[in-house]
Amino acid sequence: MKTRSFALAIPGALLSLAAFSQSTAPLEKRIAHYDLSKMRPSPHVHGGAGDMQFGVLLNAGAIPNLLFLHRGIINPHSSIGEHYHMRCEEMFVILDGEAEFTVDGRTSLIKGPAAVPDRMGHAHAIYNPGDKPIQWMNINVGMGPNYDNFDLGDTRVGAALDPIPQFPNMRFDRALLRTMNAMDGGQGPVQYRRGLDPTVFSTPWAYVDHLVIPPGSSVGARALPAIGEFYYVMAGEGTAQIGGETAAIKTGDAIPVAINQSRAFTQTGAEPLEFLIIGVSKDLDSKIEMMNARPAGRGGRGGRGASGRGN
Repeated sequence: MKTRSFALAIPGALLSLAAFSQSTAPLEKRIAHYDLSKMRPSPHVHGGAGDMQFGVLLNAGAIPNLLFLHRGIINPHSSIGEHYHMRCEEMFVILDGEAEFTVDGRTSLIKGPAAVPDRMGHAHAIYNPGDKPIQWMNINVGMGPNYDNFDLGDTRVGAALDPIPQFPNMRFDRALLRTMNAMDGGQGPVQYRRGLDPTVFSTPWAYVDHLVIPPGSSVGARALPAIGEFYYVMAGEGTAQIGGETAAIKTGDAIPVAINQSRAFTQTGAEPLEFLIIGVSKDLDSKIEMMNARPAGRGGRGGRGASGRGN
């Protein structure tokens, strides 16, 4: 059966070189900026229907065990066909509209912004049934430097729909956030939630968080000894302080934060600064240690997880 890859396998030596070059570049160069005009057209991705347009924002080496962050659009009546990964797992995200998500042959229509993770060894797909493009993102975390896939040749067009998703999912709904004051020593209130916890993933993937920093507020400096993160700006403008460097950030930017690297964020402009946050452990032992830690909390110290009810 013919397969189509989203990413090239990267040998270990090249992966180490890529990680070194990304970690030593100035912060302004490490921050990725989404620009649809630079994304490439891709028809029949994983044997899907129609076409989409996407490109790489973050590649292997940006943070430990991340294989890539892709960003783009799924065109109307187009899909990413159903496929497996045996050495990595990924999560499809839609930032607007609604899409039909499939995991292991079960399909549900979910309104964005939302995310659906797919555990390693399970099949997944996504279809845009509407008449407008959907803003799409894909995060892939692996057990090693190599990407794999096995395509089933199923476009999922016309699939039967379950009214309630039969798989974990997360909606980026601000109404679900809880207020935290002076987060990590910052100023003012912010709204935060851990949407997907470590138990959802079987790789070193640790969590998916949602954070909103309203006007006049900030998040203080904090470093994690065993977890790398990236922050994707869903909306708003601000400044990122990573290590000893500071850079402006805006909607569509992805900011990598290395293990043991300090990070802080300040909101600027008129609108709240909104983040999707991905945390990845340096290895499975570190993830297990984090899962067993008490008391439960945020940022690699346990925490409330997804209920599997579209939260």
